[in-house]
Amino acid sequence: MLPFSAPDQALAPIRRICCVGAGYVGGPTCTVIALNCPSIIVTIVDVNPDRIAAWNSPPDEEGNLSNLPVYEPGLAEVVKQCRGRNLFFSTDIDAAIEQADLVFVSVNTPTKKSGMGAGFAADLHYVEASTRRIAAVSTSSKIIVEKSTVPCRTAASMRTILESNSRPGLRFDILSNPEFLAEGTAISDLQNPDRVLIGSLDTSAGRIAAARLASVYEHWVPQYRIYTTGLWSSELSKLAANALLAQRISSVNAMAAICEATGADVNEVAHACGLDARIGPKFLRASVGFGGSCFQKDILNLVYLSESLNLPQVAEYWKQVITMNEWSKTRFSNKVVSTLFNTITEKRIAVLGFAFKKNTGDTRESAAITLCRNFRQERAKVVIYDPKVPQSQIYLDLTEPGVVDDREAVRQQVTIACSALEACAGAEAVVIATEWDEFKHLDWRKAYQIMSKPAFVFDGRGIVDAKALRAIGFKVHSVGKGPEIVDPIWS
Repeated sequence: MLPFSAPDQALAPIRRICCVGAGYVGGPTCTVIALNCPSIIVTIVDVNPDRIAAWNSPPDEEGNLSNLPVYEPGLAEVVKQCRGRNLFFSTDIDAAIEQADLVFVSVNTPTKKSGMGAGFAADLHYVEASTRRIAAVSTSSKIIVEKSTVPCRTAASMRTILESNSRPGLRFDILSNPEFLAEGTAISDLQNPDRVLIGSLDTSAGRIAAARLASVYEHWVPQYRIYTTGLWSSELSKLAANALLAQRISSVNAMAAICEATGADVNEVAHACGLDARIGPKFLRASVGFGGSCFQKDILNLVYLSESLNLPQVAEYWKQVITMNEWSKTRFSNKVVSTLFNTITEKRIAVLGFAFKKNTGDTRESAAITLCRNFRQERAKVVIYDPKVPQSQIYLDLTEPGVVDDREAVRQQVTIACSALEACAGAEAVVIATEWDEFKHLDWRKAYQIMSKPAFVFDGRGIVDAKALRAIGFKVHSVGKGPEIVDPIWS
């Protein structure tokens, strides 16, 4: 991987950018590009008219863009500043592609649910459909940029489709430009990235195309943070980065189980390990388990790739990261049941948080979904509160569409509260599933007063002061920490 260096020849400037896909990656990424590149027209397109309508929604009575389809701190302010100036949201996909010099492909690549590779391989249907559409409507040469997380060598398939279906004389240079965003901090990540990675073919045309994309980022990103690699290395880097991060989480969660059994404190163990410069402190926080759209999907993709390359030991190694994560969630929900006298049937369980992490409304692969389903199987009455996830999304995540129509059963067993205290009222246990800051500062004395006794708190994110809550009267379980030890000599 090399720091970017521009070629000697003058580069044709990028004047129009089209982003195919207005979701969690394409929307924020191209919004920040529009903010920092006022001379470039950026059009974000999507086949979903409701999503585009939400991006174009007017301000509320207080002047805020509160109905955007993606919640990220700072995003609404950037959209408000740029929309209508050089940032546009549209369903006219063909026009935006045809006019663009550069097209980001930022569509969904979910894990396949059927057919070859089901449960592991990425479904590239949307990538292929977008590529075919680009070939069909383009009347000028373009740079095509993979922004979606894709398997290694996807660019080769895209090139075959483009060359087979485009007009004679057109040239399409394909680049890989993976995103390394963390939901909840996406805008700050985009404004001040650790690195911008651009992969291209090692040809004169490939290097020029990479330089033209780099010139867009150079409007606000220092040149020394822009790196160029080969096309296949860039595609694989995204999967590798997410796999390594998820591996650290599963490792510390495995250590948390040992800490609970021995009486050690996982926070102290993690801190001691993190002081080692070779390890570092990041992603060593024990929890109920990781979620989100990327970690599990990308590891499964890596497993499939390893098996396809006849590397079964490598596949099994990465598969164990997922196994440990699923076990962490099951272990936590089992702890709730066993602590509440081995039954939660008809007991009110307050689940605080449903998004997979704080500062986002994204629920994909959220640990809360698994916890709530487990509680439902134990016939508990589940009350959920999350400050950003809509009620409709919570009910959708807890049903099994296409398998069985259990919507009515879910609504009989699960209710949505308007506040954390409302969820706590009458509950026998509180389960913290998302690390929202407001749960740290909840009026826990009030919560204790309105809960059934004994009142339990199960902190799946390690955010509350267990000692302070015990002083109020709560029975507290925190991941990676054993029961409170009282020295009989001094008590």
